[in-house]
Amino acid sequence: MFSNKDIFKLIIPLIIEQILNSVMGMMDSLMVSTVGPTAISAVSLVDSINTLIIQVFSALATGGAIVCSQYIGSRNHKKANESGQQLLLSVFAISLIITAFAVILRRPLLSLIFGSVEPAIMNNALTYLVITAFSYPFIALYNAGAALYRACGNSKYPMTISMVANVVNVAGNAILIFGLHCGVEGVAIPTLVSRAFCAVVVLYSLRKPKQEIVISNYSSVRPQWALIGTILSVGIPTGIENGMFQFGKLAIQSTVSTLGTDAIAANAMQTILESFNSMAAIGIGLGTITIVGQCMGAGRPDEAKRYIIKLAKYAEVALIISCALTYFATRPLAVLGNMTPESTRMFIEMSTFVSIIKPIPWIFSFSLAYGMRAAGDVKFSMIVSSITMWTCRVLIVTILCRVFGFGPIAVWIGMACDWFVRGICFTTRFISGRWSQIKVIDKAAGN
Repeated sequence: MFSNKDIFKLIIPLIIEQILNSVMGMMDSLMVSTVGPTAISAVSLVDSINTLIIQVFSALATGGAIVCSQYIGSRNHKKANESGQQLLLSVFAISLIITAFAVILRRPLLSLIFGSVEPAIMNNALTYLVITAFSYPFIALYNAGAALYRACGNSKYPMTISMVANVVNVAGNAILIFGLHCGVEGVAIPTLVSRAFCAVVVLYSLRKPKQEIVISNYSSVRPQWALIGTILSVGIPTGIENGMFQFGKLAIQSTVSTLGTDAIAANAMQTILESFNSMAAIGIGLGTITIVGQCMGAGRPDEAKRYIIKLAKYAEVALIISCALTYFATRPLAVLGNMTPESTRMFIEMSTFVSIIKPIPWIFSFSLAYGMRAAGDVKFSMIVSSITMWTCRVLIVTILCRVFGFGPIAVWIGMACDWFVRGICFTTRFISGRWSQIKVIDKAAGN
């Protein structure tokens, strides 16, 4: 169904978009680091919550993309369009609820998760959380709209929107931080503006005719509970899985926050760097969802399996290159980030460990899972990932830090253990072929 040209046409914009987003994230952190260590610590702590919220929206968008791509593969474009409408309606309603919750309960929420942090960090964190929380509906709508374009095989357009938005974001940061000498609000406000831009553009673009998915009249969209149920049957397990990852990271962050400002700053920088070296492989994984979803919708599971293996090989090459590049960038980034000598030492230690270990288990732990989820095998992934997160990652980090006195390197030791165990589980599942026997679109009434 997909030639090599089709595959690269799909995955290259996805890779560029993911890398660009990560680069802009690093630039955000480097800019806010000039305000001081309390600012970067506050942004890092709140971004742990923001990432959790974004992962929930991403999971729902993924659920919609899988359903739409399978309908497109089965040539049922009417249902693909209706599924797109229900996805946008669902994520918008959920995002409004989450925004209200985050704004109203911001102080107890931060106190519950992070405990007693320095007052200056808490004040900055409250400011950053309130402003970024108002961007949740925008990022939810953009993620859903972008997922619909990708389900159709058009990854170039979402990339273009993201590129423009990132330029707006960084320019806004520069003006507010360096020009107007703002604090954390200098990062938060441009984030809100850029996300609003993305949502408006993608919603307007979906109205244009001559696309596989067209949503021309948003005011006429009404709930279709069967389709919403189909989308949520895929999106909720994926959301729980992503949520468990982020809750686990928050639990780990709570432990790291007791290690001092240097450890928080070093771990924040390493988290950004580790995210960056995953971006190319994640972009390929997003392309896998579209390709495998359409293959499964067309009733070609053997072809889907071949594409999963092929794209996993591409992802491994991309990961090795990315890890090498980020390793050599560690020291320059420490200098640019104005990190203290102790924070720099911890940062280099963590970067070296991750760069060596990560290329071994990551592909088995993640790349195979992208394809199996696209086929609808989301519950197995949810169960395995949730168990390994808490039993491997969180438990090991807690013991190493609180019992044996390890520094933030414990975070990455626990993560590596998680990757290896998950990799074994997902590889076993993939070889068994049970993932290809699950039906998704037949669950909706009227199919």
